Amino acid sequence: MTALLDGLAVNPAAPADLLLRLLEPEYESAWSALASRRPTFPEVVTAAIVTHPHPRVRRALARNPFVDPGVRGRLVDDPEWFVRARLAGRAHRTRPVRPLPDRVIDRMLTTYDGDALEELFFSRQIPFRFQRSYGSHPMASVRRMATTMWAHLSEDERAALLNDPHPQVRASAQHMLDTDDAEAMERRLGPLPVPRNHGTLLILVNYRLSQAVIDWLLRDPDSDNSWVLAHNYSTPPEVVAPLVEHPDPKVRLELARRADLAPALVTILARDPDPRVRTAISVRRELTEDERAAIDYTVDTDEDFGPVEHHTRPAPDPDTSAAYARSRHPLLRRRAAQDPTLPAAFVARLAHDDDLGVRVLLAHNHPAAPPPLLLRSYLEYRGAARDLLTEHPRFPVRGLGARFADAEAPDERRLAVLDPDLGPGTADRLTRDPDAAVRAGATRHPRLPAGRLLALLDDQELGEHAAANPALPETVMRGLLA
Repeated sequence: MTALLDGLAVNPAAPADLLLRLLEPEYESAWSALASRRPTFPEVVTAAIVTHPHPRVRRALARNPFVDPGVRGRLVDDPEWFVRARLAGRAHRTRPVRPLPDRVIDRMLTTYDGDALEELFFSRQIPFRFQRSYGSHPMASVRRMATTMWAHLSEDERAALLNDPHPQVRASAQHMLDTDDAEAMERRLGPLPVPRNHGTLLILVNYRLSQAVIDWLLRDPDSDNSWVLAHNYSTPPEVVAPLVEHPDPKVRLELARRADLAPALVTILARDPDPRVRTAISVRRELTEDERAAIDYTVDTDEDFGPVEHHTRPAPDPDTSAAYARSRHPLLRRRAAQDPTLPAAFVARLAHDDDLGVRVLLAHNHPAAPPPLLLRSYLEYRGAARDLLTEHPRFPVRGLGARFADAEAPDERRLAVLDPDLGPGTADRLTRDPDAAVRAGATRHPRLPAGRLLALLDDQELGEHAAANPALPETVMRGLLA
């Protein structure tokens, strides 16, 4: 019976009063399914979950990755610390994060502390544009957070933080200013040689290096020193240049990524024996298309191409995306394909690109991805986010039954049960398919014949999916609670 109640809890056609009954103590086993797996709730049910006396119900809603973030956000002032911490944390490990509403974020930033606030910072639920507004917030604790955005702030914004009326804000801003001060860096490190730990490595990698520290890094035998010098933005050219001959390709790769790399060193690294180094050089912005084409770079097609959490990034530059979309280099076209604002002409162009990564990234990330591209990407791509393609609003579901119900590959037969026009007989047959996901999808299909649907309620494996079928008669739904 527990499985049937779980299915009923997520049934999109279940009436509100039935869902409210499932929130009663006698149906405790269905609480988690109801609160954590439904994508929508009638308003009266949302209100009942948010005010439910048992925190386990509210915790489940706080981590529901399917529901609108605004619904989760109604728990922002929950009396239970653990519920608030769940809301602050990432809702799901593998699904893309969606941002919380601004009002919810502001409430959390001004009332949460400790682990819950730390969970929020690492959850990726705060949009980049909201973070850019920290500096004008009335609360000093939030303005202090603006210093973490230092690289993105204007000179006026930095000056305002350095002259903030609150001493902690000023101190935090000064600390960021000190990262570009070699003498401050020496004071922070202390006497040389310094102990090797995370804190000192952070300083060596990100702060301006003084001559004394550079000399020590060059003399010290630690194997990480060359990588630090290759990475640090302030390493002088005369120290950078000899590193192109370093035997460790990780050091040369770091050099290839430097924004200030001298043209002569770019030329040398373009012929590097390591393909990763050559590839990193080939995407440098200053190169012409012919110069890129002359480099023997590699393009990996085995990596994961998935949806990008665009809200966590600055808005793409339209001119840069356009240039990348026109590029002959597939890795640059992949960057363009991730831009959700890419104009229609470039979308049409990249939808037929000969690179799998370009096509799949476009399918995942553009709201106007062409339906044929979405289907093609699902059929050709085998990465972790593949199934998310079928959730795209433009994924072409009609006609999939006729095309894929008899496909040899089970992952193609799974497409058949997405077709709203799937024939009843085909749905019935697919409930007996060798693949478990196909059987489950067919059992949930609203065109499954009524007799077969009712019979499957008694099936140990498929009963839960039968109870989730929106075509299940309401009288039968109510009978499951009797």
